[in-house]
Amino acid sequence: MYVTAAVLSVLLALGSLAAGAPKALLKGDVPAALQSHMGLSAGFVRFIGLAEAAAAVGLVIGLFWQPLGIAAATGLVITMIGAVGFHAKAGDYTDPATRNNALSPVVFLLLAVAAAVTLGLAM
Repeated sequence: MYVTAAVLSVLLALGSLAAGAPKALLKGDVPAALQSHMGLSAGFVRFIGLAEAAAAVGLVIGLFWQPLGIAAATGLVITMIGAVGFHAKAGDYTDPATRNNALSPVVFLLLAVAAAVTLGLAM
């Protein structure tokens, strides 16, 4: 079970860092789209990016100290539930032009739940 938890944690950490870094730095198209399309402030977008980057660090350290990995995965679950809610409120799931981008938090949500469960079972 630990190998599964490790693989899920590493994949989730890489994805979370890749998604969070541009938001934390406010660089690229994604932070600009979150600000213009969803009406989020620059500070809130940066906070989301820092939370995703912190989850990535927590997931990697959690490979050695599993309670931190479980906490990081759980925090990412909460963050992704919020992201899914924001995308639903903006109507991104019904618009074919924005649907693909809006499905990313759903995938991250499922991966985060799986990582938290497998880390818990591996303890």
